Order: sequence, then structure tokens, then C-alpha cells
Amino acid sequence: MSRRRVHLAIGLAVALAVIVVRLTICAPDPVPVDTAEVTRGRVEQTVTNSRAGTVRTRRRAKLSPEVGGRVVALPRREGERVKAGEVVLELDGELQRAKTAVAERELEAAAARRGEACLGAERAERELVRNRGLVKGGFISTDLLDRVESAAQAAAAACSAARAGEASARASAELAHRELEKTVLRAPFDGIVAELAIEVGEWTTPSPPALPVPAVVDILDPASIYVSAPMDEVDSGRIYVGLPARLTVDSQPGRTFTGRVVRLAPYVLDVEEQNRTIEIEAELDDTVLAATLLPGTSADVEVILDGRDGVLRVPTSALLASGGVLVIEGNRLVARSVQVGLRNWDYTEVTAGLAEGDRVVTSLDRAEVKAGARVVVREPREAAR
Repeated sequence: MSRRRVHLAIGLAVALAVIVVRLTICAPDPVPVDTAEVTRGRVEQTVTNSRAGTVRTRRRAKLSPEVGGRVVALPRREGERVKAGEVVLELDGELQRAKTAVAERELEAAAARRGEACLGAERAERELVRNRGLVKGGFISTDLLDRVESAAQAAAAACSAARAGEASARASAELAHRELEKTVLRAPFDGIVAELAIEVGEWTTPSPPALPVPAVVDILDPASIYVSAPMDEVDSGRIYVGLPARLTVDSQPGRTFTGRVVRLAPYVLDVEEQNRTIEIEAELDDTVLAATLLPGTSADVEVILDGRDGVLRVPTSALLASGGVLVIEGNRLVARSVQVGLRNWDYTEVTAGLAEGDRVVTSLDRAEVKAGARVVVREPREAAR
């Protein structure tokens, strides 16, 4: 072999060695990625509220007395339970009681007058009957009979007037009783005193027409708790009464409750500078737990539109914007097209393109995680840090 060929072979060997060194030593480090195994399980298609929902109660009464007066009793305090018809506030009713007593005495007097007048009318009627018999026998004149008839008619009229007077007195007594009853405020249903805006000794004034006055007693029924939530208008055609739902409440962090959609508003709410929404109402299956929730608490509703068990699924975080996924072949990432079915925030059903046991990349939040990249799978503990 000539010297020239030897030098050429050495040069090629050196060049190849440099290339190998550059590829092995100067190559970028493998990209650490998180992966998940393609498994079988349940996948649900759900929709959630577009803004925070609210825990509410169907029965809530904000009460005020119909008459003004000074408060003399508040039998129940805030947080205490009351029964329907139980007194929750009492005003000073001395004046109304005095008026009631007067009305009752007037009713007694009217009843006595009616008894006296009607007794006289009965006596006059009997006298009239006797005198008619005497006229037939010629014992008295017809002129005397006319006077007896007139007296009987006057007595009957007096009886009628006395009855009317008694009825009027009875109505006055009933009115006085009703006015007295207005000094007592009663619970309209079984519930809890949520708020008292007045104290014993303070005065309350009735609301004038067209000018509402703030309520002094607020009563709510904890047995009628539900969650009201606004859903995006695009989902209104897919939601209907009876669909199952999952509910979360801010006052119960980390817990999820099952429930059902019980009402769908018949209109879309259009508020300026806000997305158009439709209001839904959902009730918890656990009514005992629902009764412990405080109205006004923020809550969220996830309505389950459909669900399938035993289907191939991947974490939704593994899907690329294009709809495919990245799988690991050897130590490099390969893009793979997939067909998907039901999906939610957690899982997406895969109908084609993957097999059970395949591993897909879930950490897609870095630009270097792409098809062709050399990768290394991070351990679960390392990924969690």
C-alpha cells in the first residue's frame, strides 16, 4: 500500500473518531419525561360550571312584623331550630290586648241586646196570634188587631237590628284579635334562625307601601339545600333533569359528593361582559350531609353526560394539540395518531392507535419534549418533586 493511501486511511479514521466523539460526548442529555401506561377503566364525558356555583336553600324566609312596636321577646336566637308556627318574635301588645278586651265586652253587650230584642219579638208574635183568634170571635176590634200587628212587626225589626249589631260586634272582636296576633311573629316552616337584626327593647316599624324595610328575622330550611351553578350555553342542549353529577364545596376541601340535576332554567342568562350561561340546580344524594352545608358557600357541579366502563384510556394530559400522543420506542419519542371517544379532565377514551400496556408521555409542558427527542423516564418520586 502506498504511503498516500495510508495517510488517507488514517485521516478517515480520525474523522470518524471525531464524529463518534461529537455524537457521544457532545450530544445533548436525554430529556427526562413522565409517562403513563395505557390501561382499561371507566371514562366519562362531563361538563362543569363556567363560574363558581353557590349553595342555596329552597325555603328561606326574611320576616318582619306587620305592625310597629317595641320588641319584648325573642324566644329563639341565631342558630337555634324552630318549628312551624313557633313564636320567634313578640312585640308589646298591651294596647292591642286592651282593644281586644273592649271588643269582647261590646260583643257580650250586643249579644244580650239581641237576646232581649228577639225575646220581645217572640212575645209580640204570640200576642198577635191570640188577637187574631179574638177578632174572629168578635171579642176585639180590627183596629186593636192592627196595633198588635204593628207592635209585632216592630219587635221583629228590633230583633233583626240586634242580630246585626251582634254580628258587627263579633267582627270588631275578630279584628281586634287579628291585630293582637300581628304583634307575634311565627316561623312559617321548620328551620333554623339564620339571623336576627333586632334585639329586645328595640322598636320596629312596618314597611310603607312600595318601600321595603330590611327583615328582622331570617329563617332557612336546611332540609332544602341545593347547589345552583351556571353552565355555558353551548352545553344547554346536552344537560337535562335526572343526569348524575359530582359536586364539590369549598368548605369541604378534597371531598366529592354525588348528586343529580333537578332543575334546568328555561332561559339563557345574558349579562353584559359575561359569557351567556344557563342556570342548573343539583341536589346531593346525601340529604343529611346537605343539611350541614351553609347557604352562600361556593360550590362546583360536574354533570356526567355519558360514561363507559372497561375501555382503553390515557390521561388527558398525554394528548397533543394535534390529537395524537408521544410514545417511547427504544429511548426516543415517536408521535402516534390516535382516535378518541369520551373524554374529561382526567381521562380520554382511545378507540384506535394504542394497545393496552403502551406507555405515553404525560409531561408535554416543555418544548424539548417532541418527536425524535432522546428521553429518559423519570421515576414517580422524582416526577413528584
